[in-house]
Amino acid sequence: MKRFMVTAACLTLVAGAVYADKLNKEQKRLEECGVVMQEILNVPDNIPHDLLNKAECVIVIPSVRKAAFGIGAEYGRGAMVCRTGEHFRGAWGAPAMYALEGASVGFQIGGEATDLVLLVMNDSGMNSILSSKVKLGGDASVAAGPLGRDASADTDAWMKAEILSYSRSRGVFAGISLEGSTIRPDDDASADVYGHPIRASEIVRGEHTGVPETGRHLVNVLEKHSPVNESEHASNR
Repeated sequence: MKRFMVTAACLTLVAGAVYADKLNKEQKRLEECGVVMQEILNVPDNIPHDLLNKAECVIVIPSVRKAAFGIGAEYGRGAMVCRTGEHFRGAWGAPAMYALEGASVGFQIGGEATDLVLLVMNDSGMNSILSSKVKLGGDASVAAGPLGRDASADTDAWMKAEILSYSRSRGVFAGISLEGSTIRPDDDASADVYGHPIRASEIVRGEHTGVPETGRHLVNVLEKHSPVNESEHASNR
């Protein structure tokens, strides 16, 4: 019996390795987004639960590094997941791939690998990000997100912002300003994930776009921690 269990465990590991080898770069990145989101939501002072429950979309950008920084340089890639339904009141949908660009973040997070999480809080912010390249702080208002028990102290900031942003570096999780950076749909990366050309708007708005296997962990984490949109504008519709 013991030998059988060891053999089964080894076969599972081999199967996992074979599966990982078959994934392309963007599929692996999408899987990493799920791991990052789970780890962040497991820390004590993480994203306030009431804010996550009011968010229409969540963007996760793992492993941003200073080596990639530069004016106009592309330095972060990740995924956005939005709630489904006309007014974003449904379950979390399929992920679309996104790219974050700009120079201002580098002065704030230094040279360590840094994970970023953005909460898109309303229709205006979501529609801007969904359609084209958006300058944060210009085309869409952005603020450093409050943490845990500090959320009430920053009520004015997060109620007015279309996007709230967070970072994790060296195990420290905090709100961070991304003002001056830009974010855009990365449709080439989405095509690599889904295996055919597809636009971010088709993924988010499409009722029949299934969640790819590599995105299931990210969607499941969001479903577990925030299954319902509790924003006032959603409940009043």
